[in-house]
Amino acid sequence: MNWRIPEDYILRCYAGWLGKVIGVRHGAPIEGWTYEKINRRIGEITDYLVDYRDFAADDDTNGPICFARALVDYGMEASSREMGLTWLNYAPYEHGFYWWGGYGVSTEHTAYLNMRAGIEAPESGSIRQNGKTVAEQIGGQIFCDCWGLIAPGNPELAADYAQRNARVSHDGNGVYGARFVAAAIAAAFVKRDIRQVIEAGLEQIPADCEYMRMAQDILAYYDAHGDGDWRDCMEHIIAHWGYDRYGGNCHIIPNSAVMIMAMLYGQGNYSRTINIGNMAGWDTDCNVGNIGTILGVMVGLDGIEMRWRRPINDFLAISSVVGSLNNSNLPENVRLFCRLGYAMAGQDVPDKWKDFLEGRHMIDFSLPGSTCAMRLDGGSCDWIVHEKERFESGLGALKCVFMPDGDFPENDRIRKIYYKTYYHPSDLHDNRYDPSFSPVLYPGQTIVARVMADGDIPMKACAFVHDANGSHDLLGEAVILQNNQWTTIQIQIPAGSCALLDRAGIMVEPCGGRAEACLYVDWVDFGGKADYTLDFAREHMEVWSTNHREVSQLTYLKGLWTLEDGYLMGTCADYGEAYTGDVAWRDMHVETRFTRNSRGRAGFCFRTQGAVRGYAVLADDHGISLLKNSNGYTELARFEQATNREITLGVTCIGNDICVSLDGKDILAVQDDTYGSGMVGFVLRDGGHAHYREMSVRTLSEVHLIHSAAAQD
Repeated sequence: MNWRIPEDYILRCYAGWLGKVIGVRHGAPIEGWTYEKINRRIGEITDYLVDYRDFAADDDTNGPICFARALVDYGMEASSREMGLTWLNYAPYEHGFYWWGGYGVSTEHTAYLNMRAGIEAPESGSIRQNGKTVAEQIGGQIFCDCWGLIAPGNPELAADYAQRNARVSHDGNGVYGARFVAAAIAAAFVKRDIRQVIEAGLEQIPADCEYMRMAQDILAYYDAHGDGDWRDCMEHIIAHWGYDRYGGNCHIIPNSAVMIMAMLYGQGNYSRTINIGNMAGWDTDCNVGNIGTILGVMVGLDGIEMRWRRPINDFLAISSVVGSLNNSNLPENVRLFCRLGYAMAGQDVPDKWKDFLEGRHMIDFSLPGSTCAMRLDGGSCDWIVHEKERFESGLGALKCVFMPDGDFPENDRIRKIYYKTYYHPSDLHDNRYDPSFSPVLYPGQTIVARVMADGDIPMKACAFVHDANGSHDLLGEAVILQNNQWTTIQIQIPAGSCALLDRAGIMVEPCGGRAEACLYVDWVDFGGKADYTLDFAREHMEVWSTNHREVSQLTYLKGLWTLEDGYLMGTCADYGEAYTGDVAWRDMHVETRFTRNSRGRAGFCFRTQGAVRGYAVLADDHGISLLKNSNGYTELARFEQATNREITLGVTCIGNDICVSLDGKDILAVQDDTYGSGMVGFVLRDGGHAHYREMSVRTLSEVHLIHSAAAQD
């Protein structure tokens, strides 16, 4: 499998993923609009159509991030069946992540329910199982970007991985589209002519398939009329490859015709290409997202205008069941893709990039122009920008400029530079694809940052964290920063509290005068041992929409989870699960106090990596069971004792040793090495119903919170 990774791989991977996220955001406001409607109501499109506060999750970006984790969870040779298990593991049950349009309507919904019923991939997505129309919708293509990004310069390998994943839900042209897009992305790492990139992608699909006939027709039209208006080509597409010729809600052929047209008429210009793709209509966020990746890789960071990048701010919301992964940023995503890429190629990471890819620091500004989703709370004229000249480690820093203005009196010039460690509904522009979050920082852990002042006046700085449950800031020791001298600031967050930490970073205060002040941030780290209690009398319901409500700090897979008289109430018809904590947690002690009500089984899970991977401890009428979840629970050990009362169940896991306690007394001990890390949460089975008073969590090993780099066993 060895091949040579291009020298600029990491930079082009970043440009490609940035191009994808920009494209999805650009196309989202007019998703589903026809060409005629866009032309009539908007006309020429040259910029974002909506000024999003922060763009919420989208299926087009959910897929590539989560599906690439099949190689983390199952190894580099992950099969189509194992990629199907990855779908089941990260997607909530019929909410979030995908478009849940119904069985036989939404291809992803259909495949998901097939797999839940035991029809494994690739049969779950086959024409034989679902019919040609369902199997040839657009989804196999829109999720495949990750395979091109982890196989730079190797279109054949990218197409192979794309096929394995696309066959979970698609077949026929639905798979050929995935092969084409992934191969084109891989080719764009080494080719600089868009026609050559397109042709390299087409080499990876059958010569006699409908997808190829469509592509060759658009190429021929361009060869004959390339000097004309792209709108003439769009009329040709509507007449010969339009929606009226294909069944389903969003067929792959018409939309792929739009993509090829946009790339040809865009002539290698990123902005022109994504604008044409958007003005052409139909599935705009999907089409512009895919061509955004291809063009982003091909033109590199210099080819993407900063006006597209600034509103993104490197932030990405995801809507998986793993809440700590859902708060993401683009450099973190690039770490995941590129670590996999170098491993797949059997090639060492260049020395220049080792610290970045190994995750030496959680927030690292090595990528050109990156801001890592950092935010600034200050005066109206303040601003932050990537700094490529003044830094101490890595390859860059964040520059924060504080301007004197009327918004801040002379004696109140406190500014905060911070990372959102948890998102509330009010933080995001909309509820697109039902995102929900668990914090990425907990009591007991530590915030450390490396900073430097530059300006004519002294500056005081300290690390801080905000507790949303207590509505107050916790401050570390303040330090007077010396000009042009790098200084470490930090805070140890008090252990044992019931906090909800939703932002963390650096608080600065220019001391005296009203001159411009400047702070450089070299890196920020969160990590250490978590030690806290989740007290449901302190939590609240996060109301995202009428039909989407989550208990704060939790994400749920299935069942009803709500707050009732200071308790977490869970109930289900068959099974229900809800999760919290960090997927990177390893050794830990967990306890929860609860009452199981009348029927079914209830308890909690630990070292849980999603819906089909982890462990659980469940109580029933007659005793306690320790179970392992490998796409279904199997019993590892059993303790017989009636439990029809309020009980406290606990687990201590250190390495391969797992010990279960009941009301403080050890009752079960086993050794199992299947899962070495994961979240905690709550589990109901067989129509169970329970009230949980609290859960205490104490991690016993140090955690450096780089989610994409976290090794899972």
